[in-house]
Amino acid sequence: MPVREEEAHLREAVTAALSQEYPGPLRLVLAVAPSGDATAAIARQLAAEDARVCVVPNPEGIVSTGLNRALAASDGQIVVRLDGHGAAAPGYIRRAVELLAETGADNVGGIQHAVGRTPFERAVATAMTSRFGVGDAKFHYGGTPGPSDTVYLGVFRREVLERLGGFDESLVRNQDYELNWRIRQAGGTVYFHPDLRVRYIPRGSLRALARQYFEYGRWKREMLRRHPESLRWRQLVPPAATSALAGSLLLAFRWRKVVAIPALYGGAVMAASATVRQPLDVRVRLPLVYATMHISWGTGFLLAQRWPKGLGKHHAAC
Repeated sequence: MPVREEEAHLREAVTAALSQEYPGPLRLVLAVAPSGDATAAIARQLAAEDARVCVVPNPEGIVSTGLNRALAASDGQIVVRLDGHGAAAPGYIRRAVELLAETGADNVGGIQHAVGRTPFERAVATAMTSRFGVGDAKFHYGGTPGPSDTVYLGVFRREVLERLGGFDESLVRNQDYELNWRIRQAGGTVYFHPDLRVRYIPRGSLRALARQYFEYGRWKREMLRRHPESLRWRQLVPPAATSALAGSLLLAFRWRKVVAIPALYGGAVMAASATVRQPLDVRVRLPLVYATMHISWGTGFLLAQRWPKGLGKHHAAC
C-alpha cells in the first residue's frame, strides 16, 4: 500500500486490510512517501500496534516506486495491491485468491466502488461510476466476469511481477494499466470479477479533482507514446472533446455557428446530471464535476510532455 497525504483515510484502509478473513498469513507493507500531514506518524503507530504491518520509506513519492519498494520488502507468493484512499471489502483477498486458482489469471481485480461523504464527493462518485463520466471501463461500475484490459488495483501472482520487472517507475500515473498491458502482451490474463470491490473516497475539492484528472490524461499520453497499440477508444474522447470545445470558442468570433459544439456538450452534461437518481445537492454539482473531469483529462493529454524513462529499482527490508 503506497501512501502519501493519507492522514484522513490511512487507519481505515489498514484496518480493512488486516480484518480480511483469509486462511493463511497476511502481511501489510506500507510504502510511505514524504507528506505534509501525519501520514508517516500514523503508519509507524499502526506498525507498533500490529506486527503484521511493516513500514518502508518511499522518498521519491511516486506510486510505482512505492509499490516496488513494498514488493521488495515482502515475501508472499500472492501480492495484493491496495490503496490508502480506500478500503477492501470483507472477503476481498480470499475471493481474489480463489479466482486466481479458478481462472489461472496472472492478475484479478474488480470494482472501484466510489463512495462520497460530502455532497461534492458524492457528485464525483456518481460521475466516476457512470459511462458518461468515465467511458466503458468495467472496473468503474461493474459488468460480467471475464478477461479485461485492466482492473482496479489488482491481486497478482508474485512470480509474474518479478518476471516482468514490477511496476514501471518512470510512470507517475497509469502504472497499473501499463503493467496489465505487459501482462497481456506476455500471454497472461487480467481478469475482472464484480465480486471484488474496494471502497474508494473521491477527491474532496474541485481543485484536487482537476489536478487528479489532468495527471491521468498526462500520463495516459505517455503510456500511449510507449505502447500506441494499447489505445482504447474511450481514451480519445476527452482530448477530442476538449479540442472541439477550445477550437469552437476561438472560432466563434468569426463563425457563430460553431457555438453549437459547446452548446451540445453543455446540454449533454446537463441531461446526464439531471437524470441520475441522486439528491438535489448532488445533481446541482454534477455538471461542474463532469466538465472538470473531461476537460482536465483532455487538457493533460493534449499538453503532455515526454517523460524520461527509468528511475531505477530500490529494495528495502522489513
